[in-house]
Amino acid sequence: MGKRGPSAAAFAATALAVAASVALHAQARQRALYVTVLDKAGAPLADVTPADLVVREDNVAREILRVVPAIEPIYLALLVDNSEAAEPYIANYRRALPQFINAILDASPERARHQISLIGLAARPTIITQYTSDATELVRGVNRLFSQPETGTYLLDAVDAVTRGYMRGRVARPVIVSVVTAGPDYSDRQHTQVLEALRASGAAFHAVTLGLPVNLSLDRGVMLERGTRESGGNYDNLLSGSALPDRMMRLAAELTHQYRVVYARPQSLVPPERITVDGARPDVTVRGTVPIQAEQDRP
Repeated sequence: MGKRGPSAAAFAATALAVAASVALHAQARQRALYVTVLDKAGAPLADVTPADLVVREDNVAREILRVVPAIEPIYLALLVDNSEAAEPYIANYRRALPQFINAILDASPERARHQISLIGLAARPTIITQYTSDATELVRGVNRLFSQPETGTYLLDAVDAVTRGYMRGRVARPVIVSVVTAGPDYSDRQHTQVLEALRASGAAFHAVTLGLPVNLSLDRGVMLERGTRESGGNYDNLLSGSALPDRMMRLAAELTHQYRVVYARPQSLVPPERITVDGARPDVTVRGTVPIQAEQDRP
């Protein structure tokens, strides 16, 4: 007697399993993060794979579907303290910021170049150079930076205005980089308002302070510490302005060597309160930013 084939019941069970699997994947949604992965020396790590990362939503691990180099154009607002307190650092700006600008723009994707805007913070937030991919125009803007006597900065007001602009334009990959001193800040906005706007915009916030550390108990200090940490950015205090060129070049390397991490999550009416990304290895540093488009779940 020949070998018997699978029974009708077995076929039915297999069909049900396949249907259940298809239904489960149909219910899943894909979301994305822009992720920075650094080695022990603080340099961008090459050849990152899904196995190197762990994405969690409200402490629940999610399946990472793919990790690819981020090629979406960066829209970067460069906020620079040109108040009276910045006078000792203007020469450092002249050396550091053109190098940073050129490093970002030289790494632009072929089809859609990165865009940078230069904004001064003295007296009130003032656009010095509109968003452009023209490095020459941006360097001219840097050369127009001078400290303004008897002025303070308006960092929180500037971040608030920039993030609201990003939300109106629904920018794909927004970034804010601020270079400030410990001089007085006269912003009208409180840190709670600005942190809320920053989260809603999906922007990564990076900050460098020069000279004495900023008081972290005041609105500006809370914004610098929490805003950078919660948005996937980084906060550094440099005691000497001469360290600024190196720090800005390291930041340029981070921004131009990010990954777009796509992961799956179950369909739900309630969005997660907290999304985190960590390294699966102890020898790497990982920071992630949730872009505003990630809030629009798609099959």
